[in-house]
Formats: sequence, structure tokens, C-alpha cells
Amino acid sequence: MKKKWSTVMLATVLGSSLALGACSGNNNGGNTPDASATTKPSDSAGATSEPLKQSTLTFLNYSNPSWPYDENWMVWDMIKEKTGVKLDIQLPSGNLLEDSISLAVAGGEMPDLMWIQSKAAADKFGQQGALANILDYVDQMPNFKAFMEKYPQEVQNFISADGKMYMTPNQGIGDTNRRVWMYREDIFKENGLQTPKTWDELYSVLKTLKEKYPDSYPLTFRNGLRYFYDFGAAFNVSADVEVSKASVIHDNATGEWKYAAIQEEYKKMLEYFNKFYKDNLIPKDFLTIDTKMWQDIVSTDRAFVTLDYIGRIDFYNNALRPANAAFNMNFMAPPAGWEGGPQKNAYTQTSEEGFMIASTTDKIEDAVKFIDFFYSEEGKQLSSWGIEGETSSNGAFIEKYADVADMRKKTGLSTDGTYAWFDYDAHISLSSPELKVAYAEAPKYDSDPKISISFTPEEQQILSTKGDSLNSNRDENFAKFIMGTRSFDEWSSFVEEQKKLGYEEIVGLYKTAHERALAAVK
Repeated sequence: MKKKWSTVMLATVLGSSLALGACSGNNNGGNTPDASATTKPSDSAGATSEPLKQSTLTFLNYSNPSWPYDENWMVWDMIKEKTGVKLDIQLPSGNLLEDSISLAVAGGEMPDLMWIQSKAAADKFGQQGALANILDYVDQMPNFKAFMEKYPQEVQNFISADGKMYMTPNQGIGDTNRRVWMYREDIFKENGLQTPKTWDELYSVLKTLKEKYPDSYPLTFRNGLRYFYDFGAAFNVSADVEVSKASVIHDNATGEWKYAAIQEEYKKMLEYFNKFYKDNLIPKDFLTIDTKMWQDIVSTDRAFVTLDYIGRIDFYNNALRPANAAFNMNFMAPPAGWEGGPQKNAYTQTSEEGFMIASTTDKIEDAVKFIDFFYSEEGKQLSSWGIEGETSSNGAFIEKYADVADMRKKTGLSTDGTYAWFDYDAHISLSSPELKVAYAEAPKYDSDPKISISFTPEEQQILSTKGDSLNSNRDENFAKFIMGTRSFDEWSSFVEEQKKLGYEEIVGLYKTAHERALAAVK
């Protein structure tokens, strides 16, 4: 019989998380020893789950193209040995996991468990009645209950607008999504250049590199405007710039919600990019630079500064040093938008991936006990390192792996559907000296974590209609300002256009949703 977690405890945990949300972001991410993470299982809340009886659970999982699912991975045998559960794994018919889940929900033939990569999607399916509310079963999940008390911010981030939890939170693995500035240290040293501390210095350095390497685009990045979320951190306007996402930010200093795209600080950043564009310091087709094009430019000495996932440091160094021993892509401290301004990287080290339980399953008790294992110290160890003495020993993998991708391909560890609570030191252990230094340095420049907002279906409808029109106009004009086809003298007109398209209403939705979350814990 399902039991509801006490409202008092939920309020206490969520209340604590809201207080933490105002603090500077540092989720550890495996970069610095976390004293609490070294607690022995017997000391952590004193909670243990009853062993599972042998059971089979159907599981719709994702197959990542970079490490495709393999039924023979050792991780599945490890999970079965520790939990008693054999997973009958199904894969999406195409590469779109969410589409396959939608079909399963619509057809009424859902597997017991499903893996999801979007909280918004989980909330949608859950509010349709397709998913179990995990909070209803917390009293059957002692490890998870202890986790919720230990990581209240992660708990809050996975609560839906109706106060329920339709997917499991994770902690630790998000550090794989950390994005940072990086630069060609060998090229800078060869030319006597210092890394820039401000965007004025950045402009000067890029100009010098362009003069010395005329065929280069010294600053090159991929995915069009998407990484303006990251660039904006230097101007205190780290906001989403994607058609499906609104540029709404929370000002922690004032407690207000703002529309970042019309702020003077955002205009200042766009003015820098306009200068970069005019002086050929970024590619003329920067809006359409995809991953392959970006990799080609960086790997052929035509780009010397970039911003991307921190793991790209080893990605480039490992691939290019055999042909050029001097090649050295390295971490660069983020330049400030102005003298004395914030030297910050956007907080990107989060991950919206986790388990969902079908509301139709007749194996709910087995499912929740299975999931609870991943929140135990033993589950964390297995998800991160495998089994001590078999795959790892004293914080190191026994087998020699080229990198994290190689380890994943060979073992299945830290692939989709195999983790919830993660020790990121496992990944760092496979990094080069340069990347280990980057992981140690990067947290010094973390921005505050973004407040996670959950919307009702009605609010989501507004965001996907009026919001899309607003965002399309925003992106179109950002491109025009950068490329010079619209003058910055028309900035006030652009602001008025955005107002007419309803940015104030969109900001209001965020404010309402946030107030609703605050009220829920009073």
C-alpha cells in the first residue's frame, strides 16, 4: 500500500532548499571532497532497504549515439546482483525518447519504468495521469528520504507545479554539463599574449590573433545564439536564448524577475558581438555553425578561444596532440563584461535526467525499491565506479580507459538508466592533468544556480504560443544587431516590439509560478 510522505517533512525540505537557492552555487560536482559524501552507509541516516525479491521490470531507456546501448554491458549484471531486478530494456523506435514515451502513454501500454531527459516532459506526462507520484512512496524508500534531506535543492528542482514529483532527481552527474571558456594556451604563449580579464581585453586579444592568423576566426562557438546564455554571465544577464525558452532571469540581489533580452547590459554584450562580427573575429556564418563545423575550425588552427563543455579540453588535446605535440587547449578564466564586473561562468552543471514510474504498473513496490537502491551509498558507488575490487580500487578504475567515453562504451557505467546519485570524481579520475586543473578552477567562477520553475499546463500553453512569437522576434533581432542590419539606435524600438509581443506577461508567469512554490512551503 502506498504511503504519503508527511507534508511537514516536505515543507521542511523544500523550505531549506529555497534558502539555499539564494546562496552562491557550488554543487561540489566531485571537484572538492564533500565531507558528507564520505559518510559510511551505516552512518547515513541509518536507513537500509529490504532486499528485493527476484523481479523483472520493463524499462524504456535511451541509447546515446556516443555510447550506444549494449545488453552485454557489465553494469546490468552488477545492478541485477545488487537489486535482484532484471531490466527488460526497450529502446526508442528512433532517437527521440520523448516521442516513444508519448506513444506508450497514448497507447496505454507503458513499461514499468521509463528514462526521461526533460523535467517539463515528465511534468506533462505526470499531469496527464500517466505517471506515479514518487512522493507517495517515500516512506518505502529510506535511502531516497535521506537523500532528500541531504540535497533539498535537487528535490525542489524536480517538484512539479502541482506539488508532485514525476521523475527522480539526480546529483553529481550534472557536472558533465559544466561549460567554460577555453583557449589555445600554446598559441597565446607563442605570441606573448595574456588571457583577457575583461571583454575590452578580449576584443584586443582577438584583434591581435586575427592579424597574426588572417584566415582564422579567433573566437568560434557553435549552436548559434544558444551559448549567449553563457556569454551573458559576464554581464549579469545569463538568460536562455532558444526559441523554446524565455529570456527571464531572477535577480537575486533584488528578488525580482526580469526580462533579460531588453536590459542595457544585454545591449552592451550585443555591441561587443557586433564589433567581433565586423572585424571578422567570429565566423560570418556563426548562426549556423554546428558541432562538426566548429570542430573543424578549432582543430585546424583557425580558432583560439571558445566556450563549450569542459570535457572538450581532453576531446581536442587527445585527438590533436599526436600530430602536434604542442597543441594545448586549456581552461580560461571568464572575462568580465566591464572593469570590475563579474568574472563568471553561467551555472550549467545540472542534469534533468531520471527514472519515471508508470501509473499503470502492477509492480510499484518493486519499482520504488529498485529506484531506492540508487540513492544508497552502495548504489552511488556502483553507479560511479562499479564494484570495489572488480572495476575500481581506492578511487581509481582498475582497467586503463582512454577517457570517460571509452569507459562508458566498455562498461555501461554512467550511461542512461544506470544512475541517480553520482560521484563525479569517477569521471575526473579519467581526465588529463589539464582537465583536472580545469575542474579545480572552474567552481571559483560559478554563477548562482538558476531557480527552477514549474508551470501548470495552462501556463505552459501560453509559453509555447505567445512565448514562441516573443522568442522568435528576440532571436531575429539579436542576429540583426550583431550583423549590423539593424542599428543600435533602434534599441528602444526593439524593446517596444518585445513589450507588444507580451514579455511582461511571460515575466508574470515566472513570478506567479515562483510565488506558488514559495507559498507551498509556508
